[in-house]
Order: sequence, then structure tokens, then C-alpha cells
Amino acid sequence: MSIAVPNSGEQASLAERIRAGDSSAEDELVRVFRQNVFIMLLARTRNPEDARELTQDVMFSVLRALRDGRVREVEKLAAFVHGTARNVGNNFLRCHSQRPDDVPISSEMLLVDPADQVEISDRLSLVHRALERLDLADRRILLMTLVEGLKPGEIASKLSLNPETVRKRKSRALKQVIELIRKMSRK
Repeated sequence: MSIAVPNSGEQASLAERIRAGDSSAEDELVRVFRQNVFIMLLARTRNPEDARELTQDVMFSVLRALRDGRVREVEKLAAFVHGTARNVGNNFLRCHSQRPDDVPISSEMLLVDPADQVEISDRLSLVHRALERLDLADRRILLMTLVEGLKPGEIASKLSLNPETVRKRKSRALKQVIELIRKMSRK
């Protein structure tokens, strides 16, 4: 059950009493507005704990603004409380939507099984050894294609070659690396 919101004259009087340091006026402000603010924030957050915490933040912000004399239209105190609640709720929702969900990482979620690390390391070693055996120009073409993601035309302009030459050398280098890895893995 919500408490009736005071009229504009009562709102102005309440604001002035808070500005003057009347602690009973602060209690009155919280008693009058807390439930409506809580209901509004509960509807927005759909979480009672969050709504309770945000309601406290709103009440504290409003009290601080009143104490500091930062509320310009004290006869519209209810609108100021409502606007503060809306802003606090929006900030919470914005921050909450951008925060990633907390998901514990389990061993089943690992992309690479630690037992496979040795095999991956061996494969990488084979690839490195095969690349080292390529002609320097072919190795550069292959790395520019696979690592940098460049197209044959882009590689050709960087190396002052014909795009068709780049395509042929890339194809030849790939076949050569595949064959070298096959030979080395049989040993």
C-alpha cells in the first residue's frame, strides 16, 4: 500500500526542512517516497534485492541533493524523486546489460585438453620446420596469405610481382609444406 504523495506546498516545506538539517524531515521523505520508488525499481529490475539496494541509493541521492540545495523546484520534489529513481534504474540496467554473465569454467569447457598439448606442440614444430625449408619469397607469400589474410593482388603490389605469379607460388608453397609435413611425421 503506497502512501499519498504530498501536495506541492508540502513538498516545498519538506525540502526546506531537510535543507535546514531537520532529521525528522529526512525520515518523512524516506517514509513518503521509499515504497513507490521500490515498486518502480522492482518493475524495472525484476529483482527484489537489486530494487531494495537501488531504492536506498535513490533515497540517499535525493537527500544529498536536498541538503546541498541542488533541487531547483522544491515544490516538484516528487518529480525529482521519480526522475532520480528513473536515472538510477537506467544506469543499473545499462551497466547490468553490459556485464558478462558469470559462468564458472569447468574442465569440460576447455577447448584444448591438457593431454593434447604435447600433440599440438609437436604439430606446430612440424609446421615451423616445414616453413623453414621453403624458399624465402614463397614463405613470405604464404605467411602474408595465411597470417595477414592478404589477397594475391595485395601481396603482388607489396612484393612487386604479378598477381598470377603470387597465386602460383602460394599454391606451390602450400603443396610443398603439406608434403614436407607428411614426410616429417612419418619419421
